[in-house]
Amino acid sequence: MANDMMKTLVRTGRGTPTGELLRRYWVPILLSSEIAEPDGPQVRVQIMGEKLLAFRDTEGRPGLISEFCSHRGVSLYFGRNEDNGIRCAYHGLKFDIHGKCVDVPQAPQVCEKMSIRGYPCIERAGVVWGYMGPADKQPEPPGVEWVNLPESHIFVSKRLQECNYLQAMEGGIDTSHVSFVHKFEVDGDPFHQGTKANEYIKKDGNVTFEIERHDGGLTLFGRRNGEPDSYYWRVTQWMFPWYTLIPPFGDHALGGHVWVPIDDHNCWSWSVNFHPDKPLTAQERQHLTEGKGVHCEYEEGTNVPGGSFRPKQNKDNEYLIDRVAQKEKRSFSGVFGFAAQDASLQESMGAIQDHDAEKLLPSDRAIVMARRSLYEAAVALQQGVEPPALQPEKQCVRAAGMLLPKNEKPQEWAKVHLADAATQPVYSL
Repeated sequence: MANDMMKTLVRTGRGTPTGELLRRYWVPILLSSEIAEPDGPQVRVQIMGEKLLAFRDTEGRPGLISEFCSHRGVSLYFGRNEDNGIRCAYHGLKFDIHGKCVDVPQAPQVCEKMSIRGYPCIERAGVVWGYMGPADKQPEPPGVEWVNLPESHIFVSKRLQECNYLQAMEGGIDTSHVSFVHKFEVDGDPFHQGTKANEYIKKDGNVTFEIERHDGGLTLFGRRNGEPDSYYWRVTQWMFPWYTLIPPFGDHALGGHVWVPIDDHNCWSWSVNFHPDKPLTAQERQHLTEGKGVHCEYEEGTNVPGGSFRPKQNKDNEYLIDRVAQKEKRSFSGVFGFAAQDASLQESMGAIQDHDAEKLLPSDRAIVMARRSLYEAAVALQQGVEPPALQPEKQCVRAAGMLLPKNEKPQEWAKVHLADAATQPVYSL
């Protein structure tokens, strides 16, 4: 059963159980800046194995359509973006942002028969989102907090990760690794430095988890020793189907991720920092642009519209591992940067991890529960049961960090202080 479950979860193409589940949610497709100009250059994108084309039409509306013309299968990447549509360079067929064929110069009477696949798009948080599921099942826009903040409050980046989305996402769910691979970097990073959280994390790597399953996903309560009379709790959120929220550090910007399959062997790792109630400062935005925190530097020339967004540190250069720094305890693994540290380990598992060989530990309980939740939802969808957390209010949760007396349960605290993220202060140490 476990083997069947994992084979199901890692496959996301159209028609697969997990692929059909993921297509029922709004999908981050590309940065709005990649198609910034009306009638500007179209951009190839691939999502869950589908080769698509993104563009902005004359009226400024984003479009997401099949890459290929219905006539002879030519790539519309070589077409002309003009007059509210993409015109194929081969024989002049033209398609609007919905994939509807609006012109067949040689045979206008067959226009209606020549349409291609097109997906609805919205723009939120500087990102173009597409809905790739059945038209009559389109949900409301995402309710995740950062998605609906002013752009002045948020910074969003993406990077190519060369492995299956599941093992990448599981790194976001697993907070126990912070005490190890990131241990020597938290003191210097501008989005982690100078906080009590660092002290507690470094002192106690033996995290005990309590996990609460809810309509939107999972809340993970990770307990470490705090002060003599208290525990330090880090509250991580995983929301259907691919969002994670990172417990905050001091008064630094909050963070999170989205993990979106490109195909079964690669994914987009979207990284986010935000303040719920104020703009990011100029210095914060500069650090984020430089790749600090959970973001990264890119290979030269790849972070451009339609580029690969491949990190500068990648498997071809061993992630620029520095064994001297590792020996001198300046980097736990010898790799610098949170994004590269995570990617180096997750990609080292192979493009698709050999799940038959893994031997899980008690600290992996949240990963097991997330897998089970996704699998149950995918199987249920095949039987006609609607997916969970399609309603935006189910996604409006927040991560937290707090000290609680040793006899106080974090679940009870969370019911009061994390019930509605938008009405609460940030709880952080």
